Amino acid sequence: MNDPGYHAGKRTGKPAPGLPVFVVQEHDARTHHFDFRLEHGGVLKSWAVPRGVPTTPGERRLAVETEDHSLEFAHFEGTIPEGEYGAGTVRIWDFGHFTEEAWENDRIEVVLEGKKLHGRYVFVRFKKAGENQWLLLKARDG
Repeated sequence: MNDPGYHAGKRTGKPAPGLPVFVVQEHDARTHHFDFRLEHGGVLKSWAVPRGVPTTPGERRLAVETEDHSLEFAHFEGTIPEGEYGAGTVRIWDFGHFTEEAWENDRIEVVLEGKKLHGRYVFVRFKKAGENQWLLLKARDG
């Protein structure tokens, strides 16, 4: 695992005690995208979301699974130097905690409590597009 968590930069946000964290980082790299990260199994499971995180129930976005990151990276903001993995500017767009409703091989369902994002989100593996391709959906709550 190539761990970008060592980069120097401003760390922000505090996790809620006992609950796993999520972070959405706006990333100006080769292409502008959002990195959606969920704490699971001692690491941050990560997806690049090119068109931004859906905020309206029924909306869906492509989410490309990327490598796991260290938990420390949840608090990273700063610039990753040119020539290094993920080179570019990283800003925390949202941060909070979540409850896990389901975590299966092809489907992940969580309820987010962040500063911007709230409610039920579902990742569904988009098998026709490839193994690391997922759809991220904002689900109806309740």
